[in-house]
Amino acid sequence: MTQNRPITRVTAILIAYALAVAAGACGGKKDTIPTGIAEADKFLFERGTELLNDKKWLTAREFFGRLVDNYPQSPFRPDAKLGLGDSYLGEGNVESLVLAVNEFKEFLTFYPTHRRADYAQYKLALCHYRQMRGPERDQRETRAAVQEFETFIAKYPNSPLLSEVQARYREARDRLSQSEYRVGYFYFRQRWYPGAIARFKALLKEDPSFTQRDALYYYLGEALLKVKLNAEALPYFDRLVKEFETSEFLEPAKLRLAEFKETTPAGAPAVTGDAASTPHTPAPSTPSPAPGSTVATPTPTPTTAPTTPAAPAGNTAPPPAPPPRAHSF
Repeated sequence: MTQNRPITRVTAILIAYALAVAAGACGGKKDTIPTGIAEADKFLFERGTELLNDKKWLTAREFFGRLVDNYPQSPFRPDAKLGLGDSYLGEGNVESLVLAVNEFKEFLTFYPTHRRADYAQYKLALCHYRQMRGPERDQRETRAAVQEFETFIAKYPNSPLLSEVQARYREARDRLSQSEYRVGYFYFRQRWYPGAIARFKALLKEDPSFTQRDALYYYLGEALLKVKLNAEALPYFDRLVKEFETSEFLEPAKLRLAEFKETTPAGAPAVTGDAASTPHTPAPSTPSPAPGSTVATPTPTPTTAPTTPAAPAGNTAPPPAPPPRAHSF
């Protein structure tokens, strides 16, 4: 006896979507092109564009599809190909976005030097951008969006779409960086400071323009303080203060800088403060013997033969002061 296999949710969605597309195609082909039209390809394109602007995705796709399939030499075919991609992108569901990616990739393959190739590259990146997930979730689509935006910036630096692309790229790049930052912050909260330091430094190297790098500077500095790398922590607090006029971490960073200045060892190359005003104590008239050396002992007088002569009062040099101790924060 055969056992019925359950239909997964994704399979059911794909089947339903295919049936809907087929039903729309079968029901909408009546009188698509009026009789006597001389430039049928132009009519199909203009009608598809009109429906696309009205957000009638399925019907618009029918007109663009007929043009692409039946008029391979038409000058409107490349734009109709883009129209197909835009209709899928406009629908916005997961299945449509996958199909939109395919349309824009095919356009770039068939028409790499077309005047609207920059538009196709932007929309390809946008398909992945629309599928980005939160920073705590899988970042596969975010990485794909970043890659396609970077391709656009490299290939089309003079495109009028560049400013919009750069803004979207920054959003996508920030999403990736937020994901990495959260991992580092988790390590910080768990008090695994070496892991937090490694994550934060790698993120700064990979994305030095991260929008939320004020938090990154602060927690990287704090993690370095926790492992007693005070001097290495100082530049990150300093960068936070210099690069951000407003930040919730600004005042704590200023306090750290002030603490660091107060606890800086006095034995720096330039002697300042109390060390500069300390009076110099002259050495005694008789130098002390160096460690490990032998000094001749004076011959005692016949009347007195002390085994060890007493040192004159006040002739003993004070022991050297211990070096200043570096304080931790």
